[in-house]
Amino acid sequence: MQLVINSHGSYLKKNHNCFLIKNEDKVFEVSADKVESILITTSATITTDAIKFAVESNIDIVFLDHFGDPYGRVWHSKLGSTTLIRRRQLEVADQKKGFDMARGWIETKMNNQIDLLKDLKKNRPEQRAELDEYIANIESMKAQLLELDGTLDKKRGSIMGIEGMASRHYFNALSFVMPEKWKFEGRSRNPAVDGFNCLLNYGYGVLYSMVEKACIISGLDPYVGFMHTDNYNKKSMVFDLIEMYRVHVDRTVVTLFSKRQIKEEYFDSIPNGLSLNKEGKAVLIQSLNETLDQSMNYNGRNVKIRNILEHDCHKIANSLIK
Repeated sequence: MQLVINSHGSYLKKNHNCFLIKNEDKVFEVSADKVESILITTSATITTDAIKFAVESNIDIVFLDHFGDPYGRVWHSKLGSTTLIRRRQLEVADQKKGFDMARGWIETKMNNQIDLLKDLKKNRPEQRAELDEYIANIESMKAQLLELDGTLDKKRGSIMGIEGMASRHYFNALSFVMPEKWKFEGRSRNPAVDGFNCLLNYGYGVLYSMVEKACIISGLDPYVGFMHTDNYNKKSMVFDLIEMYRVHVDRTVVTLFSKRQIKEEYFDSIPNGLSLNKEGKAVLIQSLNETLDQSMNYNGRNVKIRNILEHDCHKIANSLIK
């Protein structure tokens, strides 16, 4: 589970083999054996004993900003696996293998988008024709993607252009199925200009921290990407790999709106947009954790979605050095 600290002034310390949390209205303990990561989303106090305990228990502490983006983390200082993986990352990025891997990640993203729209279509017979059209448009983009060949140096722009067009069709479809008051005009990032994107951005921020952790554990360098180019302090590999998992946040947010579980009171107005307040964050994070704790068939086994991230990263790392 993810232990989330989102009450202003909360206090976190170690107590025997547990984390003790004190906030404005209650005190409770959580066994370290049940905690995979700790998310701190507001002003809080954490003792050095709790930090040391988390590090020794292989639990990362992630600090999220106002929009849900991770701005820092406490993690042990050991590199995941062998440095050879990082060397191979650099080499493969410019080779045909790097192109094939990156194109495969975007193909997986498009397949996930198509699957979600097909699922939405099942319970919306009155919207089936329009959703079929959106699905067909994404499938057309996927066909164009699979026709590409070469290296990322020459084809990066083409891949990203096709992926961007597919995403426009996808988000137009999601807006189409939203309740009237929550429809939106495409993607808007921080700050979001509507409630749907506000939830989506915060959920993606939580997902970024999980993908970065999966990279570190498997030995991949979060800063050495294929599709996303190098830049100062840019976690390009995280940006590359997250594309395969965004659908889990998308599905969570769509479900919350479809079940009428989102209220206007969950959002605060800020200059040029909206932000998610404490109550909204609690609803989203709880629902997202429920999604990530669901099991899927993975290579013949039932595996929790949150664990699939690490399995995939290990598989990528192994493919680089074999």
